[in-house]
This record gives sequence, C-alpha cells and structure tokens, in this order.
Amino acid sequence: MPLFPNLLFFLFLLIGVCNCRTATKNEEGHMQMQTQTLNTNPTLFNPQVPPLRTLSSSKRFEGSSEFVKLKYHMGPVLSSPINIYLIWYGKWPQSQKLLIKDFLLSISASDRRAAPSPSVSDWWQTVSLYTDQTGANISRSVSIAGEYSDLLYSHGTHLTRLSVQEVIATAVRAKPFPVDHRNGIYLILTAEDVTMEDFCRAVCGFHYFTFPSKVGYTLPYAWVGNSGKQCPEVCAYPFAVPGYMGGGGPGHLTPPNGDVGVDGMISVIGHELAELSSNPLVNAWYAGEDPTAPTEIGDLCEGLYGTGGGGGYIGSVMKDGEGRTFNINGRNGRKFLVQWIWSPVLKACAGPNALD
Repeated sequence: MPLFPNLLFFLFLLIGVCNCRTATKNEEGHMQMQTQTLNTNPTLFNPQVPPLRTLSSSKRFEGSSEFVKLKYHMGPVLSSPINIYLIWYGKWPQSQKLLIKDFLLSISASDRRAAPSPSVSDWWQTVSLYTDQTGANISRSVSIAGEYSDLLYSHGTHLTRLSVQEVIATAVRAKPFPVDHRNGIYLILTAEDVTMEDFCRAVCGFHYFTFPSKVGYTLPYAWVGNSGKQCPEVCAYPFAVPGYMGGGGPGHLTPPNGDVGVDGMISVIGHELAELSSNPLVNAWYAGEDPTAPTEIGDLCEGLYGTGGGGGYIGSVMKDGEGRTFNINGRNGRKFLVQWIWSPVLKACAGPNALD
C-alpha cells in the first residue's frame, strides 16, 4: 500500500552516550570509519501533540484490534530467503548508500554484539509471524543480492508508476540482476532530484509487481524516494516540520544518522518491505475488500513507534546525548526510527522497544 505518513510531532529526554570511531571494511573491501554509539540508562518520553494538518487522513488504527479485519487471501508470502536487488536511480553519495544498506543488512543481524536489542532484526520478527497457506513463515533471512546504479537517469528525472517498471527492465536487461521469481525483491530508490507521480502529494513509497508487458516477468518491487529537497516536511516528518509549525512550539527532531531525507526514507523502506513480504502479489495479507486499495500490515500502525501510541501519542521512543531520536539499533552502531508493524498474534501494533 502506498505510504503517505500522517505522523505526530514528539519530544524526548536525553540519555548518556559514548561515541567511538572504529575502522571496518565495507562490502567492497575498503576501509571506512563507523560511529559506534553505546547507550546506557535510556530515558523514554511520550508526549501528546497535535497532528500534522497538511497531510491527508491516515488509515491509523492506533493499536486497537476492535475494527481491524485483517484477512489472509490465500496468496503467497516471501517464505524463502529474501534477496533484495537494489536499483540506485540517479546520483547517490556513497555515505547515503551505506546508511540504507546498513539498515537492510541489519534485518538478519541476529548477533547482539553487532546490534543490541531493541534491534532491526527484532523489529522484523513481527513481520516473520505471517504465514502462507502451508504454514510457512516469512523468511528472517534478508540479504542484498545485487546493486545497479542508473547514474544517467535512463528514463528521465520524472517517473510514473509505469515508467518505474521500465527502470527495473533496464536493470534486468543490463544483466546485473537475475530474474528472481521466487526469492527476489526489486527495490528502486530515487535520488533527491528525481520526481515521481503523486510523490509528496499522495505517496512517499509504494509496492506492487511488474507487468510482463513492461519487464517480461512478474516480479515484486517497491519504490521509495528521497524527499530531502522536495517535501521533507511530508515524507521525512518529524525530522522536518512545515512552516506553520515553525514557531511557538518545539522544533523538528534530529534524525538518528544526521540525514533528514535518508533517515526519513528508512522508515518508509521498512514499511514497504514489510508489506511487500506479506502481500507480494496483492493477494495475501490485507484488510478491506478492494485489493487495488488494500490496508496492509504497515498501514495499520502508521505513525506508531512505541508503547502508549494512539490517541494523539506517538509512543515511547529514545533520544541520545547528541539529541538524535531512535527506537531500534542496527549494525555498525547505527540507530533508526522505524514505525511499528501489526502483529497477527497480538492483534495489535508491535515493536521490539515495547515497554510491556
């Protein structure tokens, strides 16, 4: 389901941190500096704040199962080890690529020394509770199987829902990627100077599957755009706030990795990956009777990040000694702020930073 967040503004107290710089090797074998952030005695805060008026109404159910009719429609889920094929459309700085890849690679990082709890891997546990008709769960193994950089904007700087499929076709025909019907997710990430049909107005990201007439195959894919220069107050809120909220109240939150656009993207990426894994062909897990406009497992918890969310509260999250806000830990000392996901077991929104 397209993600268009209707988030609430929130404020946090400080916790003590220790920052250390360490050198590690990236996937290409080059040395790079990583920031290790150790947090002790975190302080949690969950204020009540007014909603962002500029956004359309959200399908938020605020943690209640009373009116939620999430159903399984007998379609497949991604139960085999998931291969992500990354398409970097436009010009992407290496630092931004590393940040997004650290989030994706943290999904399967079960080593507590690499990513202490609450972690990205813990967050994905809720996603993995969903099963297909054989009882097979969504896989907890997620890897980056390949990358393709479209530096020349082969389909222009304005994309549509149809032309984004041509971007996938270009990557497949260039043969950096196999046609991975069973395990593959094709994730298109557009740079901050690329516009998309309905971006900032109705969507911040969406997922679907490719048409054989466009790509030659039916492949699950997701698109997410960098809103950093176009609409951070919409798609990266609360790391940016609209002008009417600029005075007379608290300012915007500091993103956990210092990049408003990309830190905002990461929650959208998590939202879309969760829904793509549980509803890859739009015939598996969703609420509502219309498969062309389903309410999916991310939509049900949009805007909720911690315990006590709902009724105008975002939930209890954390703020470190440098003012950076987050609710889960990733590898290489990364911190992320990612929305909760609807649990089929609890019949409520759930996340690893829950206090109960």
